[in-house]
Amino acid sequence: MLNLSEVMMEHHELNNFEDLVKVIKQKAETSGERFFRMDVRPSYPDTPENWEDRLEAAFY
Repeated sequence: MLNLSEVMMEHHELNNFEDLVKVIKQKAETSGERFFRMDVRPSYPDTPENWEDRLEAAFY
């Protein structure tokens, strides 16, 4: 299972939500994980209200 908190801890260089979306897409393609858990809310200033939907779409 891919946890959002782990992705964010691994990638301290991320500066905005769009960069996070790109990393989630990349992880989904390369990690082989089948499940994604959003256990934290991204704290970027540009995090949209529908952040969960956007990250879920990027993963699947």
